[in-house]
Amino acid sequence: MALIKKPVTGMKDIMPEEMEIRDYAISVIKKTYAEFGFQSIETPCVESIQNLTSKQGGDNEKLIFKILKRGEKLRLETAETEADLVDGGLRYDLTVPLVRYYSNHANDLPAPFKAIQMGNVWRADRPQRGRYRQFMQCDIDIIGEPTNLAEIELILATTTTLGRLGFKGFEIRINERRLLKAMAAYSGFPAERFDEVFIILDKMDKIGMEGAAEELVKSGFSQESTDTYIDLFKGLETAPDQLAYLEEKLAGVIEEDVIPGLREVIESVDRTRSADFRMVFDPTIVRGMSYYTGTIFEISMPQLGISCGGGGRYDKMVGRFTGRDVPACGFSIGFERIILILMEQGFKIPGSPRKAAYLIEKNMPADRLCQVLEQARDEREAGARILIARMAKNKKFQKQQLHDRGYEEIVEFYRNPIDR
Repeated sequence: MALIKKPVTGMKDIMPEEMEIRDYAISVIKKTYAEFGFQSIETPCVESIQNLTSKQGGDNEKLIFKILKRGEKLRLETAETEADLVDGGLRYDLTVPLVRYYSNHANDLPAPFKAIQMGNVWRADRPQRGRYRQFMQCDIDIIGEPTNLAEIELILATTTTLGRLGFKGFEIRINERRLLKAMAAYSGFPAERFDEVFIILDKMDKIGMEGAAEELVKSGFSQESTDTYIDLFKGLETAPDQLAYLEEKLAGVIEEDVIPGLREVIESVDRTRSADFRMVFDPTIVRGMSYYTGTIFEISMPQLGISCGGGGRYDKMVGRFTGRDVPACGFSIGFERIILILMEQGFKIPGSPRKAAYLIEKNMPADRLCQVLEQARDEREAGARILIARMAKNKKFQKQQLHDRGYEEIVEFYRNPIDR
């Protein structure tokens, strides 16, 4: 019986052309983040199952690839619950592993700690275009910085990186979880059901205000609270200064530092940015992860109709591991979507070295072959990429393939140098 040659459902093989772009993007990302003082770390792809199921990952906790216990620890015949069978799982994001890493090594790390981590994560999600069950994530996080400097640095580092990869005209859409809660409280929704309200709010860009209002009422919320809530958003549409409007409306309900903090982040980034993008306050952004406690943001590309990453502040997560809360904030680039866009746009790596192919005649004598190898060595030392291959019977087809792979120069070598 023949073995299966296709990847497992939801996984993919990556072709050389895409790998070149991925490697280039990774180099730009790491170089740029290093300029902002971020340090690279790495964590295992497997985490303890109790860390992954700690009710901090939202719906992603339903998508964990769980790992059976090994060896003598696996006792199928006496197992009664899942806990008897499973003790680990593949990470579904990089934030939980980072916080565990920080909690374990905090005494040996600088304060604040600025980390970059790139690596594969796994989710048992429904595969679709641009979405796989194994995919690369690219995170930067600042742990130990309680002020808005963390948000500002994260946004500037991320947008500078996107600019260097050739992206323009995108948006960073920003909101605050405490603002979301204040708007819900002002409207009279019960605090224990705020998450239900936010799930519906998260759909507003697709179903509109009226659609959101209908869903709120169908979910059992009062018409009065629903009307008050929707009126807030209607008022935002016409307000010349949305933050000032909310500051006035929510006075006495919202914490005093929330609106000024948002304004500080937006204005600071606008004044010091180097890439071509806009900062946009968006009161409908929710972000699904339940660990967010403050500022939240997303990368939006309006011209493509997609988002390409996001993040926010999660000040309570370290405390789950250590018993002591430490301020933390992170931003993740949607690496796979970025690569997909670059591939579809026919992206060419800038400053690529000269690529030449040496085609050598079959049965070439050793001394002549060494001459060719020496020439290739000298060219490589000068910075060129040299491919050496035997001449194929169908040389025309061979040359076309090499041309398609970016080899702009093809040199033929024969037994007799005169025949070259």
